[in-house]
Amino acid sequence: MVTFLAGGTGTPKLLAGADDVFDPGATTVVANTGDDVELGGHLVCPDLDTVLFLDGGELDRETWWGIADDTAETHAELHRLAEAAGLSTGPQYLSDDAQTAGRDIARWRRFSGVAEFMHIGDRDRAVHVTRTSLLDAGHSLTDVTRTLADAFGLDRTLLPMSDDPVATIVHTPQGPMHFQEWWVGRNGDPAVDDVAFRGSETATATDAVLTALSDPVVVGPSNPVTSLGPMLAVEGIRDALAETPVVAVSPFVEDEVFSGPAADLMEGVGREASTAGVAESYPFADAFVLDTEDGTDLDRPVVRTDTTLDGPGDADRVARAVTDALSEVA
Repeated sequence: MVTFLAGGTGTPKLLAGADDVFDPGATTVVANTGDDVELGGHLVCPDLDTVLFLDGGELDRETWWGIADDTAETHAELHRLAEAAGLSTGPQYLSDDAQTAGRDIARWRRFSGVAEFMHIGDRDRAVHVTRTSLLDAGHSLTDVTRTLADAFGLDRTLLPMSDDPVATIVHTPQGPMHFQEWWVGRNGDPAVDDVAFRGSETATATDAVLTALSDPVVVGPSNPVTSLGPMLAVEGIRDALAETPVVAVSPFVEDEVFSGPAADLMEGVGREASTAGVAESYPFADAFVLDTEDGTDLDRPVVRTDTTLDGPGDADRVARAVTDALSEVA
């Protein structure tokens, strides 16, 4: 048994070709939910859905977002209506009062659906409608995720990091904004002054997550700040990681990041944007997998391989390096 911590696209890319190394039936994925937003009344869980669609054989592997070959008639019509009516476009928060009203799991991240700023396909939207309806019927996010996983035929166990609301807030010179507004709505602009995880002080890990974290853990090459940061801020998770073997795959090659906004975010929170900075962010990690071109000297065991993840063969290679690292610390 092994548990992966997943956020963004890094860890899903590792999982995409690792089935010969890590049996899906013996693998759990704990996904970040700090990126979740309520858009037009529907709860969107990007990191849960990437794994859901990947393991269900539906993921668009060009964008690593949404369902492959999905239509987008509703998305297009929302934009046509807004343009025809002269309505505002771009990320639009609901009122302050609305941010803490309604379903608790969505608090602090409620956006208007007018000219929605995130691209949502039609089949993708059906997942969000189903999820939100089940939440409104009184089911927990963990229970709803299990139901959706069954519908997509997953062999792997997929868990949200918590059933409590945690929102990743990026602080900028223009004020605080949810991570999705900053990254998707504004293309990673303006500059990052800090990052906070609103709600984390009262959020707790579920029993299912804590049980999963009693197995050896793999931290994939995800963003240390906004993919792993929300998880580490949830009560119980950091302590659990300190008590189990953990191997982390660096998303950097020395000070060069493979993709995404990890460098800007790490600098924004005062950490070195490099493999060394990742190691400092993960004091609980017992070993690392680094790229063969990464000469960073760490105080923990290191296994090196080509950590490029462009296809299934790459994922298999990196997964085997992970097992080598686990064998040194498990």
